[in-house]
Amino acid sequence: MINHLISILISIFISGYHGKTTDFAKNSSCHRTTIAHFLNSGKWDDSLLSDTLKRSVIEIIYSEAARTVKPVFCIVDDTIASKTKPSSRALHPIEDAYFHQSHLKGKQDYGHQAVAVMLSCNGIVLNYAFVMYNKSISKIDIVENIAKELPVPPVMSYFLCDCWYTSEKIINTFAGRGFHTIGALKTNRMLYPFGFKKKLNEFAALLSTTRSHFHLVTVKKQKYYVYRYEGNLNGIENAVVLLSYPEKAFGNPRALRAFLSTDVSLSVNETLSYYVYRWSIEIFFRQCKNKLALDSYQIRSAQGIRRYWLLMSMAHFMCVTRTGEFCSFEKGYQRIRSTIQTEKYQYLFQCAKESNDFHAFMKLAG
Repeated sequence: MINHLISILISIFISGYHGKTTDFAKNSSCHRTTIAHFLNSGKWDDSLLSDTLKRSVIEIIYSEAARTVKPVFCIVDDTIASKTKPSSRALHPIEDAYFHQSHLKGKQDYGHQAVAVMLSCNGIVLNYAFVMYNKSISKIDIVENIAKELPVPPVMSYFLCDCWYTSEKIINTFAGRGFHTIGALKTNRMLYPFGFKKKLNEFAALLSTTRSHFHLVTVKKQKYYVYRYEGNLNGIENAVVLLSYPEKAFGNPRALRAFLSTDVSLSVNETLSYYVYRWSIEIFFRQCKNKLALDSYQIRSAQGIRRYWLLMSMAHFMCVTRTGEFCSFEKGYQRIRSTIQTEKYQYLFQCAKESNDFHAFMKLAG
């Protein structure tokens, strides 16, 4: 088992890896079918590896929060690992692949949809869970179940999400685990300003007839006109809602953005600055697709795919936490690749020098 895991992880870091099981075999003494069997139906306890990785993430992030007294951010979003729709005659189509609405592409996209949960503190960002959405359980329930297993953080902390996860059910579950929610809101959400029921976008249109209701704030060098509403929402007794326009698009309905915070003590700048940390999960998705073959793995079974995602998360964890020195994923990835290449060349040099292990020499040299 360990040898197979090492072979797969080494393959992930080798330049030119595209998610093929033949790549795994190049770094193993076993045939590719043996490694494919290990992923798809091997008798090893992947839940044990998953639980160990989760405990490690919790320990690192919560220890950093206790040390620095900075908030823990639990960040949730989903992405699609795009695949080619198989022919109706395909004998062995990829399991659990469906059409999903892609907000990035603005259309239906075929493939696997994954719900990711990241934990972050003081610049350290780690993947806690990567769960396949196969329509047997809603994404809301997936996130709620993960929230229930999180320990209560040692400091005031926040759940960050886009408008698809800003639901009463998730907000209340995270509140029970010690997390306030800061999330985007759909612009048709109902508010109750001055006791009257009003859609958020309709209320914003009334306010935007004059800029006097809005304050100009700067977040990450960008300026926005923001109106702060505090009151009831459907299912939430009291929260802050921020109505926001970019400085140069004030009053444009298409540019309207709304954000909710259940922590009413935060200032406008604090709320928006905290929400910006949600972007780290988008970076994680891009890193997984560009460097860890999330968009290109060639594995057919659902179990094999879930196991590969677990090893992909492990590779990301290794990059960020390399030898206990926390760094960016990109820097850690390059360091590990460099280390593997150096050890490979050292081995080749030693083989050539001693003129032994010719088959291993030729395999690595190829």
